[in-house]
Order: sequence, then structure tokens, then C-alpha cells
Amino acid sequence: MSWLGRNAVIGLGVGVTISTGLIALLIIKEALRRRTRRLLHNTSSGLQSETVDSAALTAAVRDLSPEQHVELRKTLDEVMKSVSCLRSEIAELREGLRDISTTIAEDVKKTVEESQRSWRRRRPLMPRERSESMSSSSIYFTASAGVASLCDDSEVGYSTAYSNAESDYTDRETDQDGEDDGRDSDEEEEESCVTVLTLRQDDSQAEEEDDEDAGLMVDSLRDIRSPELALLLAQCDLLHAGDSGKKAEGFQLLMENRPLYAVNVEFMWRLARAYSDMCETADNREEKRNYAEQGHYEAEVALTRNGLSADCHKWFAILTRLSSQYESIHGKLKSGRVLKEHLDRALALRDDDPICFYLLGRWCLEVSSLGWLERKTAATIDETPPTSSLNEALENFLKAEELNPGFSKAVRLYIAKCHKELGNASEARNWVHLALSTPAGANEDSDSAALQEELKALIDSKSDL
Repeated sequence: MSWLGRNAVIGLGVGVTISTGLIALLIIKEALRRRTRRLLHNTSSGLQSETVDSAALTAAVRDLSPEQHVELRKTLDEVMKSVSCLRSEIAELREGLRDISTTIAEDVKKTVEESQRSWRRRRPLMPRERSESMSSSSIYFTASAGVASLCDDSEVGYSTAYSNAESDYTDRETDQDGEDDGRDSDEEEEESCVTVLTLRQDDSQAEEEDDEDAGLMVDSLRDIRSPELALLLAQCDLLHAGDSGKKAEGFQLLMENRPLYAVNVEFMWRLARAYSDMCETADNREEKRNYAEQGHYEAEVALTRNGLSADCHKWFAILTRLSSQYESIHGKLKSGRVLKEHLDRALALRDDDPICFYLLGRWCLEVSSLGWLERKTAATIDETPPTSSLNEALENFLKAEELNPGFSKAVRLYIAKCHKELGNASEARNWVHLALSTPAGANEDSDSAALQEELKALIDSKSDL
């Protein structure tokens, strides 16, 4: 290409570039002008609206009466006070949340530290290997060997001088000193061994105490009632106070829930009580025996889980009495001793239960009326056979009547029987009249019915006279 052609191309390019720049400049100016116009329009409209709002507010306030002005100011003051109170409450809430978070962090830290200390206390001692050397035979010599090793360098000169000075002693004195040192070391070794054994025994005792505390804690946690269990137990108590149909319904309810609450003592002794109810309402002798034996087992399970429950001892004694009715004379005498023991424990834990006093009076009455053969059998079972009297039986029956007057027709019948046996005919007739006027309820059995027919003769004989 010639020089002229190159210049023409360069000039053409420069011209195109300049024209493009001018066009872009014009476009930018037009865009800026339109944007400025739009901003001015928006500003003017906002000012107009603000002017209108302020004007409307001024007109509304101007139309208000002085009383309305005062009321408006009071309202605004209340609003400001409410806002300030809300701000202060929010600040207090923030402080409270901060304090709660700090407290939680401290509690978690203390819990972790206590668990670590408990773990260190319960950690068993590692057995130490014993050797023939004196330095490793005990804790004392191990520690003394470590201390002596630190002082070896500083005592070299003294040891050398001492050994040179001791070289003048005779061989016999040297041997005697060696024997004395050996005896002293043996005695110290034995003392250190005794110390180690004592420490290990103390640690084992502490560990056993911790295990017992943990077991008691687990038992107490098991006895805690959940809302569902509390509702179930309350429902069973209501059904127990009803007729035979209600008692059967309560028994079925407890049997259905036994897999869920078999570890709870409150549930278990109520299940034993339900077996006692079914034993009393059953007609077949074999059914009565099965209910009594199974209830005795459930009461024993509850008693093994909590030996400090008065209800567990009470129902174990009741079911022991029911199950003993199907045993021999030998078995009845053994069961009578168990019955008396658990009634005494139940009354020691809770001395206001009239049923326990009634059963204790029955036991005293039966023991006082034992025949010669039964007394001999009791003497072969126990070196000190049980003894009681009619007066003790009467005291227990009167105590049951005092705690809950008229709760049982059988109690008044047995009071009348005791007075009759003691020769108090008038008192016996009075108690028979009271018993006949008492509606039948709990603790009524075939013995009570037979006793009622027997005591009616007192009233009939008095009427004939």
C-alpha cells in the first residue's frame, strides 16, 4: 500500500473514533438530564404530600377543644411512659438471661468437677508388683528411694568420709549392725504392707458405700410416680372400695398394667391387695387357694424391693394368713409366726392402721385358744413358742375400734367374744347389739358369720329371761 493510502485509512479511523465519542457524549448528557428531571419531580411530590399531611394535622389539632388537647397530651405521655417501661423491662430481661446463662454454666462446671472427683474416689487402686528389694516393697520405700536418688550427687563426699571413718570398726560389730538394719527394714516393710492393705480396704469400703447409695437412688427413682401411674393407682383404690364387681375390674386393670409397672412398689402391693380381694370373693376353694398363693408371691416381691413400706408388710401378713388356711398344723404355726412379725413391723412404721390391730387381735385370740397338741407342735418348731392372752386380744380389738369406729362388723363381734370368754356377759351383749346394727363390710369371712350366729344366743337368752 502507498503512503497516501495509509494516511487515508488513518484519517478515516480517527474520524470514526471522534464521531463515536461525540455520539456517546450526547447520549450521556441526555440520560443525566432525564434523571435530574425525575429526581426533581419526586422531591416536589414528596414535599407536597408532607405539606398536605402537616396541614391536615394542624387543622385537626386546631379544631380540638382545650379538654381534648389535655386528654391528647395525657395519652401521649402514657404512650411515652409505656415505651420507656418496655425499654426498661427489655433491659432487665437481657440482664436476667445473662445471669441465667452464667448460672447454668457454673452449675454444669460444678457437676462435671463433682463427677470427676467421684470417679477418682471410686477408681480402684492398681496392684503393685512386689520384689525382694527393699526399695520396691512399699509406698514408703519407693518414695524414699526417689528422694535419695536426688541427693546422691550432693552426698558423695560425705559418704566417702563416713566409710573411711567406719573402717576402724571390727567385723563383729559390722555384722551386728547389718543384722539390726535387716530387722528394722523387715519391720518397716511389714508396717508399709499393713498400710497398703488398710488403704485398699478403706477404698473398697468407700466403693461399696457408693454402690449402696447408687442402689438406693435407683430404688427411689423407681418409686417415683408418673402422672399416668398416679391416675392408675387412684382408680384402683376407688375400685377396691366398691363391691365384688368393682374389685374384679380393679384386679383386671392391675393385671393389664403389670408389665409396665412391675418394678414400682406402690403398684405391686396394690396388686397383692387385689389378689386378696379376689380370694375373698371367689366361691371355689381351689380358686381361693390360687389367688392367696399368687397374691402372697406378689406381696413378697414388693416387700423385697422396699422393706420400709408399712403397706408391703401389712398385705404380706394378710396374704400369709389367707394362704396358711390351706396348710397343715405345722405350716399354720410357722405362718402365724411370720404373720406376727410383719404385723409388728407394719405397726412400727405406721401405728394408726385399724386393720393391722384387728389382725393382731385375731392372732392373739387364736394363740390363746391353742390346744395341747398344737402347743406341743409349736414347741418343736421354736424353742420359745408364741404366747398371748384374751386381754391382749381385747386390747387390740378395742384399739382398732378406737381408730375407726364401726369400720368393721367383725371387730365388734370379736370384742363381744372376748368379753364373753372373760365373763363380762353384759358388755358382750352390748357389743353384739352394736355389731348387729353395723352393716357388713370388709374383713367379713366365714368365721365372722359363724361367730355372729354363736353370739346371737346371748341376746336370745336375755330376751327369754
